[in-house]
Parts: sequence; C-alpha cells; structure tokens
Amino acid sequence: MGGLQVYTAAGVAAIGGLLFGYDTGVISGVLDMDNFKTYYNFPDATMRGTIVAMLTLGCFLGSLASGYLADRIGRKFSIVLGSAVFIVGAALQTAAQNTAMLIVGRIVAGLGIGVLSMCVPLFQSEIAPAPIRGRLVSLQQWAITIGIAVSFWIDYGTSKMGPDTTATWRIPFGLQMVPAVLLIIGILFMPFSPRWLVDHGKDAQALQVLARLRSHGDECDPAVLAEYEQIKEEVRFERETSVRSYFALLRKPIRRRLVLGVLIQIFQQLTGINVIMYFGPSLFAQAGLSGSNATLLATGINGVVNVLATIPAILYIDRWGRRKTLMSGSAVMGIAYLVIGCIIATKGTKVVANDGAVSVAMSSSAASYATIVFVYVFVAGFAYSWGPIGWIYPSEIFPLNCRAKATSISTAANWLFNFAIGQIAPILMERITWGLYILFACFAVVAIIMVYFFFPETKGQTLEEMDEVFGDVVVEYRPTKTKFDEAA
Repeated sequence: MGGLQVYTAAGVAAIGGLLFGYDTGVISGVLDMDNFKTYYNFPDATMRGTIVAMLTLGCFLGSLASGYLADRIGRKFSIVLGSAVFIVGAALQTAAQNTAMLIVGRIVAGLGIGVLSMCVPLFQSEIAPAPIRGRLVSLQQWAITIGIAVSFWIDYGTSKMGPDTTATWRIPFGLQMVPAVLLIIGILFMPFSPRWLVDHGKDAQALQVLARLRSHGDECDPAVLAEYEQIKEEVRFERETSVRSYFALLRKPIRRRLVLGVLIQIFQQLTGINVIMYFGPSLFAQAGLSGSNATLLATGINGVVNVLATIPAILYIDRWGRRKTLMSGSAVMGIAYLVIGCIIATKGTKVVANDGAVSVAMSSSAASYATIVFVYVFVAGFAYSWGPIGWIYPSEIFPLNCRAKATSISTAANWLFNFAIGQIAPILMERITWGLYILFACFAVVAIIMVYFFFPETKGQTLEEMDEVFGDVVVEYRPTKTKFDEAA
C-alpha cells in the first residue's frame, strides 16, 4: 500500500532532513580548516563547542515553537516557514565577519532546523499508510545522512583551495541555502496532512488528499473511505479530551507516551553520534591520523558509511520492528565504543601541541586504523537503528489532539541534549580521551535495558490504533507488550 504520490510527498519533505544533516556535518570540517582557525583567532575547545552548540540552542527553541505552528498553520506551511528562517541563518553564517555574527547565524539557522526536525517526520507520519510508515519517516534520517556526507565532501573539496582564502569555509556555508530553496518550492506542491485537515473541519479536502495519496484520486475506494472514517471518529473522540496546554501532557494516559518520546530522543543523543559528526576530524586526529586533509578524507568516508547503513532501515524497518532494531543497534554501538576506548587506552599516548590542541599518538598504525574502522562500525550501528527510529517513534505514538505539542517537546529534548553534548564533548575529548568512549558504551547498555522493559512495539499499527498499543482503551487483544507490561 502506498503509491508514487505518498513517496513523493514524503521524499520532498525529507529535504528538511538534508538541511539538518548538512549543517550538522559542515561545521566539523570548517572548524578544522586552516583559514577558519586563522580568521577566528584559533578558537579553543570551549569556543569550538560554543560555535557548534549555538545551532542546537536555536533548534531547541525552534522545536518548542513548532508545536504551536504545526497546529495553527499546518505541517506544510510550518515546513515552508522553517526553511525560510534557515535561509536567513545560512546567509548570516556565509557572510560572517566576526565570531558574534557567526554565532547569531547559527542560532537563526537552528530556529529553522528546530521547526523542520519536528514538522517533517510529523508530516511524513500523518500521510503514511501504517504498513510503510517507518519506511517513509526513515527517509528523513536518510536525507540527514546524505546532507552530512555531502557537507563532508564539500569541506574536503574546498579545503584544497588553500589556507589564504575565506572561500574555503564560506562556500560550504553558502551552499546549504540551495536545498532550502528547493524545499520551499517543492513542499508547496505537496498535499496537506489529511489528519490536520479533518481536525480543522476541512473534511472534503481531507478525503480528496487521502484518495490522492492512496488510490490515484479514487474517493470511492473502500480502503480510503475506511481510513477517512477512522480519522474522523478519532478526531470526534479526541475533541472531547483535547489538550489545550502543554501542562495537560503530564496527565494520564499521555504522560507515559511523553516520557517514552522524550527518552528515545535523549538517548539518540547519548549514543554520542554527534560527537563524531560535529568533531569528526578531531576524533580521527585522536585516532592517530595527521594532517587536515587526511582527517577530512576519513570524515568524508564516515559520511558515506552513514548513508549506506541507513538504507536497510528504509527497506526493512517495518518488518524488523522498532524494539529489536533499537536494541541490536545499541549492542553494535556499545561494542564499537568499548573497542575504541580500549585501543586508545592501551595503545595511545596523550600529546599536547604548542597551541594547546590535544591529540593521541598511537603506538602503531594498526591500532590507529583499527580505531578508525570501529568508528565506522559505530556509525553503521547508529544509522540503521537509533538514527531513523529516534524520529519515527515520537511521530507515531501520540494521539492527534496532542501530537504536535507532544512531538515538539520530545524534539526539544533531543536538541537540549544535543546542545549539552556539543558544549561538553570537545572538552571531554581533550581531558579524558578514551574515557569518553567508555562512557558512551555505558549509555548503550542502559538504552538496551530501557527499550527491553518499557517500549512497546508500534510497527504495523495505524496512528489511530496507538491507544490500543499503549493499553489506554479496553480491547480483547493488545498488539504488543513489553516485559514491563507483562510484569504489571
């Protein structure tokens, strides 16, 4: 189920993920460019962390505002607004004359990404048929990985221009405006969310959109009519208990789902993925690579691994399910981190350069290459599991009457922890080196335990059936149970 129309709409919306990924990845290479370091007076670890983290601060604020916007003007126009704000932020970064202007540009760009990071998966989830919802929302994560990979290689290419021109870093900043413009144009031709339309009394238009997405425009198709009536019935029921404020999300039965949505977003960040994406060149320098070009090349290869490893999630996430995928991904990441930490601890020596930069001198090239390989293993483990599902799960578990508000809260939690890690990680990389990877390995173990006991399976269920999945209505058969449910 699900034809060209629904794939096209989800794919166009996923360009928002590409913006998110590009801006995430571009800064890692830019921070390591000789001209950038000279132009900004060789920023120390604290300042590098601030430059990175200011984007995520903007994302945090933007994601909080997105709940109101998505309900008020719709998912579609919120994506347009987020893209427009992002363009302003990208222009400021490109034209930055000093650190203050650069940081303001990153905050403004973050506001736009914050809106997109909530509204894109929400839009994809609401237009998707249940059997392929995971696949369509995974397109957001795949676009993120493509954006990261493209930014890595653009950084690598412009670094060849030499250390005497600001174009080495202004061009990568400026190019991110291109997909933002394409997203604004493309999304205007896409349909509104049928669930948002019904919720705003536009029933005829909602039926038309559903028919367009499901049956080539046939409004008499029985499956289309059945889904349409299911959505209408859910909206009628939820209006009786409509969530008018964010405080209402803390009441039963929504509270449990809100906690799970927030936790999955927090642990997506506690995997440490953005330590690698933001500070990839510094990480590869710690692994023993020397020279700006070598670390940028290794980072570019890392981006390719990220893209390729996300493809299995797109193809099979609706068959594998959310729980098993999350737990297996955590196991792969935890093992990779443990190996990296042990190699650096036993084969590396901490070295402090004249400018204060910290690196690790490896005792052998084999140890250095083994570390790099296991970084790629970690990225692959994240790419097929916590990468896509971190966005899929919160977008599908909430009822319509609070979906936008609740998803904005869970997304804001993601960006809050992203901000904290962006500030702290460069400092920890210098002070405890290998200990940082052991810390993230411990988080991976906690994630496995958390998912096993508390997260129910949601694959194959319609958005209107999530009450049954979470046991919030009395039914003869509950589709999924966790060990927590069985113990209770």
